[in-house]
Amino acid sequence: MLLRKAPGFVPASPWGLRLPQKFLFLLFLSGLITLCFGALFLLPHSFRLKRLFRTQQPGLEVVAEVPGHHPAREQEPPPNPAPAAPAPGEDDPGSLAGARRRKEWLRRTRPTGPREEATAARGNSIAVPRPREESVPFSFDFNAFRSRLRHPVLGMRVNESKQPQSRVRAQREKIKEMMRFSWQNYKLYAMGENELRPLTKDGYEGNMFGWFPAGWSNGGWLETLSFLSYSPEHKTFKGGLSGATIIDSLDTLYLMELKEEFQEAKAWVKESFHLNVSGEASLFEVNIRYIGGLLSAFYLTGEEVFRLKAIKLGEKLLPAFNTPTGIPKGVVNFKSGSWGWTTAGSSSILAEFGSLHLEFLHLTELSGNQVFAEKVRNIRRVLRKIDKPFGLYPNFLSPVSGNWVQHHVSVGGLGDSFYEYLIKSWLMSAKTDTEAKNMYYEALEAIETYLLNVSPGGLTYIAEWRGGILDHKMGHLACFSGGMIALGAEDAKEEKRAHYRELAAQITRTCHESYVRSDTKLGPEAFWFNSGREAVATQLGESYYILRPEVVESYMYLWRQTHNPIYREWGWDVVMALEKYCRTEAGFSGIQDVYSSIPNHDNKQQSFFLAETLKYLYLLFSEDDVLSLEDWVFNTEAHPLPVNHSDSLGRATRRQ
Repeated sequence: MLLRKAPGFVPASPWGLRLPQKFLFLLFLSGLITLCFGALFLLPHSFRLKRLFRTQQPGLEVVAEVPGHHPAREQEPPPNPAPAAPAPGEDDPGSLAGARRRKEWLRRTRPTGPREEATAARGNSIAVPRPREESVPFSFDFNAFRSRLRHPVLGMRVNESKQPQSRVRAQREKIKEMMRFSWQNYKLYAMGENELRPLTKDGYEGNMFGWFPAGWSNGGWLETLSFLSYSPEHKTFKGGLSGATIIDSLDTLYLMELKEEFQEAKAWVKESFHLNVSGEASLFEVNIRYIGGLLSAFYLTGEEVFRLKAIKLGEKLLPAFNTPTGIPKGVVNFKSGSWGWTTAGSSSILAEFGSLHLEFLHLTELSGNQVFAEKVRNIRRVLRKIDKPFGLYPNFLSPVSGNWVQHHVSVGGLGDSFYEYLIKSWLMSAKTDTEAKNMYYEALEAIETYLLNVSPGGLTYIAEWRGGILDHKMGHLACFSGGMIALGAEDAKEEKRAHYRELAAQITRTCHESYVRSDTKLGPEAFWFNSGREAVATQLGESYYILRPEVVESYMYLWRQTHNPIYREWGWDVVMALEKYCRTEAGFSGIQDVYSSIPNHDNKQQSFFLAETLKYLYLLFSEDDVLSLEDWVFNTEAHPLPVNHSDSLGRATRRQ
């Protein structure tokens, strides 16, 4: 208006603005709009963003941080392990506290009914678990838990005393020596680092180790880089956590009775494993390696330091679940308490968000905090409601919309441990989690119908599915499925049990063939069935072996179910191949080409080699009551977690 009154001013338009002034005004307006939308959508913890999301997804539960929730307080652990467990029957199973614990466990694991779902969804409200009282410290009755185990943790050793110099014992001692050698070199050259580089004799923080999604090294991952918002120049997303090999090794050292080495590892956890870290880390890898390792170390020893650090670390992962659906992002930022920048706008991966259930139920069991169980129960709720193409679970899901993003299905990398955790949730619940059982067998039927194939040479394999088109290959990661199917065969419908046992044996034989058809007798990262070639790597960059455990894992499960000596023979062949081609002066290393008898080492002693490969080999040559499958399930990093006998793991009480 002032411009209109100026002498000699002739307006260029009805609004009194010339063309350049219009342009500046529109530029300012567009910037303002961008700023507003940025406040809504680019700040994940914005209150306005949460309000907006609450109206976007009716029926899907949004899980937020628990108001009033306080992180676990670290306490000085006792100087000695917990006292010996009392004789069975000393702890009264009929007490009021025990009944309350049984009800809590059953409520956590049974399927959520319509009444509970309606309550959670009413008004699109955010479901918030009731915080436990912080005024009274929480205590887990370790002695009661140990009294409920059906077998001694390390077995009765009846046969050992009769045949102290048996061949099997000598084989087991050889594997124990390999573990001691791996640990000693790690301690000498890389103590406190995530992994050892045996050729250069130094430590390694990791890239593929934990800061890529599950299955990163599975050959076909480069094609999904842009889809997942990863860029090749950002290969390392270190989260500040260190000592992965130490945490991964704890239960293996305990199992093999390497007492001095176990005490070294425990001392490092107590004195040097600090959780006031910054940076970004993989939700999946931190859960299966660190939390899984700490949980199993506690259940084996009763040492409070392991329980407290597991709970505190679990609390640091909770911000990853702050999404519209409650499906977590794959990377969490420890400093900001949000998801990492690498997953902004990306999809969540089935094997990652589907492999939290075992550990998070135990975090609730050991802390009394229901938030952990609620997080994984909500994941189940979302997966149960969503439509599955032909009953199959694709590998990518949007944590915003709750819809599948790509119809790529794999029982190997990206999908593998989701299926494993379904059947193991059923077993860990002492066979009360019928929801997990039903989801597992339904998924297995769909896999059989659409992915299972038999090659012209008679090898049974599980292909990968891309929108209805099959890739006729198996990844090394998919070779765990023989053991998984064997583990679940007993609880299938009676008419299917023999079929599943045979299917498990056939898949395991196929994976064995991928080993024996190489020059080193070690298997490639992926192998194909095409152009007249079977069970061999045909693609560039798939012929490497990085000390993976999945094949010997299946040997162990098949041995325990059948006692067929062929599985021990195959396992010993792997031991000899590891010694010949992977052992170096200062540790074990992966090799870059299994089809070359002159090894080219990759200079990495993977932490899972100590956590899984050597553990499964040791158990293959042990008696069945050593870490009995009646008492324990193994997480996907081979960390043993206890079965919930008598409807409660241990009577949890509050100190008065």
